[in-house]
Amino acid sequence: MSDPRSDRFVRSHLKTRQLVLLVELGRHGSILHAAQAANLTQPAASKLLADLEHALGVKLFERLPRGVAPTWYGEVMIRRAGAALAELDAGHQEVMELLAGLSGRVAVGAVLTPSTTLLPAAVIALKARQPRVHVSIMVDTSKPMIQLLQKGELDLVLGRVLDSESAAQLSFEPLTDEPHCLVVRAGHPLAGRGDLSLPELALQSWILPPSGSILRDRLTALFLTAGLDQPQQAVETLSLPVVTSLLAQSDMVSALPVELARPYLDTGLLTVLEVDLGLRMDAYGIVTRRGHQLSPGAELMLTCLREEVRRRGIGAPA
Repeated sequence: MSDPRSDRFVRSHLKTRQLVLLVELGRHGSILHAAQAANLTQPAASKLLADLEHALGVKLFERLPRGVAPTWYGEVMIRRAGAALAELDAGHQEVMELLAGLSGRVAVGAVLTPSTTLLPAAVIALKARQPRVHVSIMVDTSKPMIQLLQKGELDLVLGRVLDSESAAQLSFEPLTDEPHCLVVRAGHPLAGRGDLSLPELALQSWILPPSGSILRDRLTALFLTAGLDQPQQAVETLSLPVVTSLLAQSDMVSALPVELARPYLDTGLLTVLEVDLGLRMDAYGIVTRRGHQLSPGAELMLTCLREEVRRRGIGAPA
């Protein structure tokens, strides 16, 4: 049941220009620059902000000698304003697409493994039913994609929920975890050896995921716990074609999910080193915003994902 006080605030006090101003203040940290980005004069922007703070009864921004900084209340309103504007923009897009004879759109984010396995199969199933649905796909680590999901810029994510604050706002349908193995080219000097040690591996050239990813953090912890320096020769990338090309043409080492590496292992292009570092990622799953009504295109994508999950027997989402 909605809070009547909230309804009164939205209907009587909140203006679309204030939402735009909040988002621009979050981006620029300056009333002048935010006003310019929102096509407002600085006095008009200051008044809109003051009116909003008065209506809420809290200070949203600290006025600093150079610019402004959001308070905790301000951070909440910036995030919610961004999501509200994204919803309005999505509504406009849907209307325009319907007018053009299209059938909606869906924006999906995915971590690496499901982006090359589960998601393509679901997209093919979706296109078989509704070929005019526009699908956009982002492949990244979970943290930035969850932030975009909360802002309304992604409809759903195949990834992980990494912090308790986000968990309260999200629905998570767990699918499966990702055991990793160390992969090198066929004929690599370390291939076939059963006596590999972590100090020897630390001296190799590595292909690593970007800083901030779970795998990178666990590899870092692995070396640090053993009292070792991080590999000094490294390339950072999330691109599977880049990873496999580098591995095939050099003596570099990479930790890859077993499911992703399998096609390259089966063809003999790559091989697995005979060492178990115990690298397993937390389960990834289907993440959506709690209480949010998906568009028809996003709802169809969710249905296709769940059907493909059941077909593969990798989870039991509701």
